[in-house]
Amino acid sequence: MRITVLTGGTSSERDVALASGLQIAAALRSRGHEVSMVDLATGFVPPEQEPALLPGGVGREPPPLAKLKELERGMLSAGLGEVPAVRDADVIFLALHGGQGEDGTVQAVLDVIDVPYTGSGHLASGLALDKDLAKRVLRDSGVRVADWVMAPVAADEVERAVGFPCVVKPSNEGSSVGLALVRRRDDLAPAIEIAARYDREVMVERFIPGRELTVGILGDRPLPVGEIRPKHEMFDYECKYTPDMAEEIFPAPIDGPLAARTQEAALAAHRALKLGGYSRVDFRVGENGDIFCLEANTLPGMTANSLIPKAARAAGMSFPDLCEAICRLALGTPRNNAVKPGIPLGRTA
Repeated sequence: MRITVLTGGTSSERDVALASGLQIAAALRSRGHEVSMVDLATGFVPPEQEPALLPGGVGREPPPLAKLKELERGMLSAGLGEVPAVRDADVIFLALHGGQGEDGTVQAVLDVIDVPYTGSGHLASGLALDKDLAKRVLRDSGVRVADWVMAPVAADEVERAVGFPCVVKPSNEGSSVGLALVRRRDDLAPAIEIAARYDREVMVERFIPGRELTVGILGDRPLPVGEIRPKHEMFDYECKYTPDMAEEIFPAPIDGPLAARTQEAALAAHRALKLGGYSRVDFRVGENGDIFCLEANTLPGMTANSLIPKAARAAGMSFPDLCEAICRLALGTPRNNAVKPGIPLGRTA
């Protein structure tokens, strides 16, 4: 196949996207596919220049906002159809996280130029990225979510609606960018101010003490449940992308009934949000065993050591197997986000 990996961009998750894109490209090339790489911010990347995209790896913090603003001047999403590597591809592998890569903007452009791409369509992408709207849909569909309010909000209202401690986070970001666990009323306003640097909408959510579980969905099948044990109390950006800052266990050391309930909830969330291809759904399990859905990720991290690849490995799939399966799902899944069953999950000829 002629596959173009579309990566980079100008969101706060740019470095994570580049890490995903580089490893996806290597995995697909190992299977003999013709792979090109395009940075959403700067354009086509010649193969010999790919190693320079992320020479230092993913840092402990997101890229500086000033650097991202500078890159925005080169955004080319509106002109994607003019890039030969995009226009002539059999499929676009979206190795993008946050921003226009995950809010449906890029997906809508690719729909217009009629190029197949991995993951969900533009409407589902935008819905899932907006945590406020997504939680409303999930709640109405019977998927349990933690209580929340949206800023601006006074400390008294937060105490009544969700209580302290609470979690403050940007409503339209991923990778736990701008995330804070707020224990005291006096710390609420500063946490909201920091989160607002990354997004104009800020969510204040009830903190659910307990275990953190995650489930990948591939086609219409849930992958093995994983458990995340971060060094910090929250699975924040540093814990996600710094070696040895979190333990990620696949399959999770939980009993069969809890694993089955978590997989069922993940598949219900995937379907409620009309996601397509693949996704990852994250949960907290309270001390009494209640499962709360935190969010659904339409373009989760895709390095070989990211959560979905680890889940796939627990199911017997190598990283190249997984990347190929995602591409084949893109070619077999209609752009209305309906999940087409029966796509082979292993290596195919």
